[in-house]
Amino acid sequence: MSQSASVLIVDDEPNILRALRRLLRSETFRVLTTSSGEEALEILADEPVNVVVSDSKMPGMDGAELLSRVQASYPDCIRILLTGHHDLEAVTRAINEGHIYHYIAKPWHDDDLCFILRQAIAFNQSERERKRLEALTQAQNDELKRFNSELEARVDARTAELSEIANQLDSAHETLKHSYVTTTRVFSSLINMRLPERHQTNSQITQVIKGFLQVHPVEEGLRYDLLMAASLYNLGKLSWDDHLLGLSSEKMFGDDRERYQKYPETAGELLMALEPLHGAAKLIRHHQERWNGSGFPNHLKAEAIPWGARLLRLSVDFIELQRGLMLNRNVSRDNALMLLEKLAGRVYDPMLSRELVTFLHDHAPDMGIIDASVMALSTDKLEPGMILLRDLHSKAGHLLLNEGRELTAGLIDKLISFESTESIRYTLLVRLPDEEALIEDETET
Repeated sequence: MSQSASVLIVDDEPNILRALRRLLRSETFRVLTTSSGEEALEILADEPVNVVVSDSKMPGMDGAELLSRVQASYPDCIRILLTGHHDLEAVTRAINEGHIYHYIAKPWHDDDLCFILRQAIAFNQSERERKRLEALTQAQNDELKRFNSELEARVDARTAELSEIANQLDSAHETLKHSYVTTTRVFSSLINMRLPERHQTNSQITQVIKGFLQVHPVEEGLRYDLLMAASLYNLGKLSWDDHLLGLSSEKMFGDDRERYQKYPETAGELLMALEPLHGAAKLIRHHQERWNGSGFPNHLKAEAIPWGARLLRLSVDFIELQRGLMLNRNVSRDNALMLLEKLAGRVYDPMLSRELVTFLHDHAPDMGIIDASVMALSTDKLEPGMILLRDLHSKAGHLLLNEGRELTAGLIDKLISFESTESIRYTLLVRLPDEEALIEDETET
């Protein structure tokens, strides 16, 4: 992390500012503090700031207004809201008006707050680098166009050189795209940090949908919306009290039941503030609708329910049944499949239910298509050159390695060392190097 990075903390309570200064004094970034939104804007006008952390309730300019003005004048500055557990209105305003990166509930957990700030600074710096690369790419594109117009007469002689430049631009674009996807996965892992371990279902649901779409492909836009929805479908649960997070939906009554039924709508409204996630927001909003019209929040029926929302509902229920999040017990995989079939025509789209159940009968519940080159291995059996096929998270929900990463001897040694330190064992879904897969195929033949 850069030594020049800085965090500005805004809170009208001196004891809060003193507590945060003490907590963050060992961090590598610089900490600035002030007690009002007006003073914060003056500081921002005088010097660069990477992250602004603002209390939600302050006299005069409140946190939502301050972060909205920061977003308008300093859009590259990461914005974080510090708020009470039940202040959902302030959180919603800050997201809609200030486009905040995160919100932190009072009282905070010291380790979580420090981690969020480090991640925010890292994200800010990666976004700056991304924009620098985009500007470089645009400049190279402009230069390429100028060369094409000026050197038209010598096209044949310069074909090889132009081809090499085009390859470099493609590589830069792929690097930027990969960086954006990785950032989204980190955000999903931050959601998991708020949820109990058995509620951290995003990864398994994503793998079910990803595998199903390999057999039943859809257009790329819908595929993107489905995968984003699978990663963020439980965003609306972040405002729940801890006791509600520990209940299965079967055990929720009265006010608890009412709050449970609002989580898809809450997540959909939050994500509608982000234009690239409008499609995913619609799928999340309607993924608890029922085929017979008895679902929520809008009691949509049959084909009126978006197809992607129907698939998301089936995938969510398949995993959550096995985790004990729906009934007050863990349901076996076979019984979960039986329930998807039994409730087809009432809760689920009957045709889509049959297709998904057929797929899940033939494949692992949380993996895609398995072939001879794909294996689930412990760390002591990993070899350099293998490709990771599923994101690897720590026990705390942090992203350790992202899907598509090629394993090296150094990475494998670090994983083994990490296991020893954390007293945990990992099993990784990997694809063998091409030559090993060919040898295995020939042996089976």
